[in-house]
Amino acid sequence: MTASLPKALANFGVLPDDAHIDVRTVAALFGCSVPTIYRRARAKQIPAPRKFGSSTRWNVGEIRGALMPKAA
Repeated sequence: MTASLPKALANFGVLPDDAHIDVRTVAALFGCSVPTIYRRARAKQIPAPRKFGSSTRWNVGEIRGALMPKAA
């Protein structure tokens, strides 16, 4: 059985900056595990997620900024 690519990950390049993605998509973008994403968020190494009811989501624009840090 092969793991399916999350739809949000496949479409990440065309998502608007104000869209929100789940933790599995964020983990795939950073190439790490889901628990690592939560650890990095607590340590303020990546943007903090937002809660929508019982769902936790990350802002696409903020994640793009974290993936492509500004040059010095």
